[in-house]
Amino acid sequence: MRKFEVIAPCHFGLEAVLKREIDKLGYDITEVADGRVTFSGDEDALCRANLFLRTAERILIKIGSFHAETFEELFQGTKALPWEDYIPKDGKFWVAKAASIKSKLFSPSDIQSIMKKAMVERLKGVYHVNWFSEEGQIFPVRVFLMKDQVTVGLDTSGDSLHKRGYRRLVAQAPIAENLAAALIMLTPWNRERILVDPFCGSGTFPIEAAMMAAHMAPGMKRSFTAESWEHVAGKKLWQDAREEARELVDMSVKPDIQGYDIDDKMVNISRENARMAGVDRMIHFQRRELARLSHPKKYGFLITNPPYGERLHDREEMPALYREIGERFRNLDSWSMYLISAYENAEQYIGRKADKNRKIYNGMMKAYFYQYMGPRPPRLERFRDNGQESGKFQESAV
Repeated sequence: MRKFEVIAPCHFGLEAVLKREIDKLGYDITEVADGRVTFSGDEDALCRANLFLRTAERILIKIGSFHAETFEELFQGTKALPWEDYIPKDGKFWVAKAASIKSKLFSPSDIQSIMKKAMVERLKGVYHVNWFSEEGQIFPVRVFLMKDQVTVGLDTSGDSLHKRGYRRLVAQAPIAENLAAALIMLTPWNRERILVDPFCGSGTFPIEAAMMAAHMAPGMKRSFTAESWEHVAGKKLWQDAREEARELVDMSVKPDIQGYDIDDKMVNISRENARMAGVDRMIHFQRRELARLSHPKKYGFLITNPPYGERLHDREEMPALYREIGERFRNLDSWSMYLISAYENAEQYIGRKADKNRKIYNGMMKAYFYQYMGPRPPRLERFRDNGQESGKFQESAV
């Protein structure tokens, strides 16, 4: 089997979560850097990583890396890479995105233009042509420059992996699916425990949790650019990966997952998105204002993305909103609360400092993931104390 270095970009601050996912898939990590994890794998890894990784942005084949401080060095370094191993004579290729941090070359458009010219020059020499029709399969390229070190990757995913294929309708400021999944995975929640999102919007947190509960691969309902690259990973490998994903799905589970929103329209959007994801029967969506948030059961989880007050006319409402969040949480006996917010006074008005917080970037916005940890349920404590934690809990841990 052909071996690759594979780059999986992710949200800044969530590299450790993605690393754990890749470890569980059985691949060897070769590098962890800000915003990406690199691992080694074969053709099968390209298929399985695209289908199964919940927290990655996309899957790139690493074509190579080199040092460049001038455009001439960028041109020659790009030209030296083995593009013919991946791009056929009729392939359509371009540099889809360039990102530069602390590097002498910093203009994305110039970087993209120089690299495209270098790729053309390399392939002209290999294929002995002066012109490319570019009417065949597409081969988007992405490049990162960090302190003048250029890393070049071929994008196997196409659309970002946060686009699962189920979210046809969205809220005004939706949280990305892969970010929601990563935040859930930072909590101790598992499918045996209650999960409530009181600001569910388009339903992303509850839907991602339900997919985890059912062991439903996030990429099952979408396609990927590399599925047409038979010379890289044949159709049989993609079919095998999809069959593996189908066999793992467990629709017999009955998790207690609930999503509330004050807006009837958003509740209906959430229900439709859950239906598209195939998990609608696992989630209870309801119109409910925050003041009515309560639950008779213990040891549940609030996991949510409340308003931040990023719009000027909303800011004056934030103190009262976060006070209400704090009051509702205090009335939920033995529950845990995990919320992501860019509102700088969140802890102050919640009325309690978080047990932990983690800086997270939601898009380009700096936010914090506030973690208020409740006690473990007695059953789980008893299993741990006896040194024989239930296999059921182990299997369902998120």
